Amino acid sequence: MTDTERRQALRRLAATLPGIDEPVYAACGRDPLEPVIGQGLPDTRIAFFGRDPGRDEVQHQMPFIGAGGQKVRTALYQHLYGKPLPDFDASVAVGRMLFWANTVPYKPLGNKAWSMKVKKQFQPLMADLLLHEWHGRDIITLGREAFLWFAINQDKETKTRLEQFWERDDRFTTSVAIELEADGTSRTLRLHPLPHPSPLNATWYKRFPDLLGNRLGQLKLSSDNWRMT
Repeated sequence: MTDTERRQALRRLAATLPGIDEPVYAACGRDPLEPVIGQGLPDTRIAFFGRDPGRDEVQHQMPFIGAGGQKVRTALYQHLYGKPLPDFDASVAVGRMLFWANTVPYKPLGNKAWSMKVKKQFQPLMADLLLHEWHGRDIITLGREAFLWFAINQDKETKTRLEQFWERDDRFTTSVAIELEADGTSRTLRLHPLPHPSPLNATWYKRFPDLLGNRLGQLKLSSDNWRMT
């Protein structure tokens, strides 16, 4: 599926989707049918996979650029360059060194997670995006919703394995492999879960930069090897 075909398919789904936060799109002067879709070069080694866009993502038409995304980008910059993130432009630039995608590329009303029904509707298209627009294998998932998205359309054994993995105390320091399939293509991916970086996540918010730094260290990401060889 080409990028144009995928966008057209997403727009068709969105046209009958109740729950898109149309007032925010209108306030930002954005088309509510235009997806905030995955971004990044296809040969980046690592992808981030999150839940869904927020207001800032709609405004900038860029994933992971709001408060939670800035938490990710700040820790990423610190890991790569050993100094604090200087400004917004630097957060955009450092993001080009990874691939970014969400479970559903539209902002929901009230920032509530999309239902399982909606995620299942969009899953084939987002899986196709990951498999055809990005060629890597390591995905850092952010939060429970993003991690368990990979259980959608899987067999019962894989679903159970992922659900049980999420209950483990060491889930934020260990990893799990799964097979993702879309449109006749499949690839083994390695999932490296982390908590959601939202300020509302009081349990993990302060610990998130260290957890992400540890993940990036495990994956040996540096400013010299962020692309596949």
